[in-house]
This record gives sequence, structure tokens and C-alpha cells, in this order.
Amino acid sequence: MVKNQQIAVIGGGLMGHGIALTFARAGHYVTITDPVADVLASVPQRVSDSLRLLGASDPDVAKALKRIELCNGIASAVQNASFVFEAAPEKLALKQSIFAEVEAHAPATAILASNTSVIPITQIMGALTTRHRALGTHWWNPPHMIPLVEVIKTEWTDGDLADTMVDLLADAGKTPVLVEKDVPGFIGNRLQHALWREAISLVENGVCTAQAVDDVVKASFGRRMAVLGPLENADLVGLELTQDIHRQVLFDLDTSAAPSPLLQRMLDDGRTGMAAGAGLRDWNSDDLDNTKARIARHLNDLDAILTHRETT
Repeated sequence: MVKNQQIAVIGGGLMGHGIALTFARAGHYVTITDPVADVLASVPQRVSDSLRLLGASDPDVAKALKRIELCNGIASAVQNASFVFEAAPEKLALKQSIFAEVEAHAPATAILASNTSVIPITQIMGALTTRHRALGTHWWNPPHMIPLVEVIKTEWTDGDLADTMVDLLADAGKTPVLVEKDVPGFIGNRLQHALWREAISLVENGVCTAQAVDDVVKASFGRRMAVLGPLENADLVGLELTQDIHRQVLFDLDTSAAPSPLLQRMLDDGRTGMAAGAGLRDWNSDDLDNTKARIARHLNDLDAILTHRETT
């Protein structure tokens, strides 16, 4: 049912090219467009580079590239699509305008999906006349390496179409998870930024340095999280112990409803992050590229280990 589909991707940047190569590698025909000509023209090279990072052979790279067609506009990209994935910047008005055009040109049976990290899908899709076929698919960065895709339903989403999207993603090698209620941040980013809020608070209140926070996470519970989820862990240690710990610590955790003032102070000082040479931590000029390469190696190695375990 989900084999050999035509997939349209709106946006040829980091997320868009990764989504495109994922489906092309899985045997689907992909059309892709981007309003910036240079970005669109760079898609084949970016796809090639990303596939080689994944260990793909030259013949596999060539085969995937043959399945990807560059299109000069949304109308031509979606006109025969069965699935449309929007991967534009995180700007609500832009996404709304894209889907207005997509709805006007895509087949009436096409499933429409927005890739967004935190914007509620209801806000993006609310003005459509065919809202039953619209949903969210939150791919994680880099999309061709991180297995998870959150499939977000709105109050209007046809459940059967959401299941079809889950099947498509699973067939392409992803790990799709249904989000039954459309809330900001969905599942993953709510969990991730709850951790980040407490991490930043620890630094802001002088409990420890930013490096200490990173070292604690990477040298303790971060090591087991790929194979042991937080609720699995709660059941593993027992809910009585979990409850006892919560009684001793939850009252003292940060509950701020706004971003930490520390972030604004950092931004005011030009400490915008790794690319700028400084953020919550200080960085060298080659740290950005080295960190990206380290993440890619780790994800490839982890995927190989987990795949081996599943097949033995």
C-alpha cells in the first residue's frame, strides 16, 4: 500500500534534503522544490554527501539520486504526489501560505504533512478546506539519521490517513510514533526542553558549570537512554522509589514559564552558540565541524549495533 509512492518535499535545506533522501533510498520517487535557486541546485550534492556519511555505496547513491527530481515551484512538485512533506523554516505564516498553495495543486487524495518542531499543527492547517488529510510529521535533525518521526494528529485528522502515514514511514525505516493530541512541542521537544530548562537553571544559579551539566548527562543516564526510556526506567527501579525521589526533589526544580534570563544575557553579549565561538560554553573554531562529525559517527555506530542485535 505504501510501496513506490510519489513523495513531494517542500524545502531543500537540511531537513528537506534528508527527508527526500530517506524516501528515495526506500525506493520512492521524490520531487523537491525550494524558493532559493542555489539551495535547490545544491540538493543532489547534499544528498550524495549525506548518503556517503551513512555508508552508502556509489551505486546506491546514484540509484537514490535518480529517484529525486528538482522542481521549480510548489505546483509542479505536488501535482502528482501521494504524500506532501513541508520542510520550511519555523514561521507560522510561511507554512500556512505553503499549504494554501499545496492544497490548490495537490491531488485531493494526497496526505499533507508539516515538519515542525513546536508549532501546533492545528494552527498551521486550520485554514485548509480538507483538514482531514492534514497532519504533522516531526522529523529529528538530522532526519536521515535519527529514526524517530512523530506523527501528530489534529482534531480533524482522519485516523486511517494517520495510520497510512505511519506505515509509509515504517516502510522507509523510520520509527514513527503517533501523537494523539496536538500540543506545542509534541512529545520529544517537551521532554528535551524540560531537561534543558533545568540544565540552564543549574548554571544560572551557580550550582555547576555548563560543562559539568554536559558531563553528568553524557556519563550517566544519557548513556542508557538509547535502550531504556524514562518510563521504562521508572518501572525498572519501581514506582515506590520513583515517588519517594519525586517527593524530595520536584519541589526544588525550575518551573519557569518563560525562557531563562541567562539566555538573553548570553545573546546580548554575542554568545549565540557554537558557530559564534561561545554560548553557554566556550568553543574553538573547529568544534562545530568536529561535533557534527562526532554525532554522525555515534549515530552510525549505534544504528549498526542495534541492527545487529535485532538480527541475532
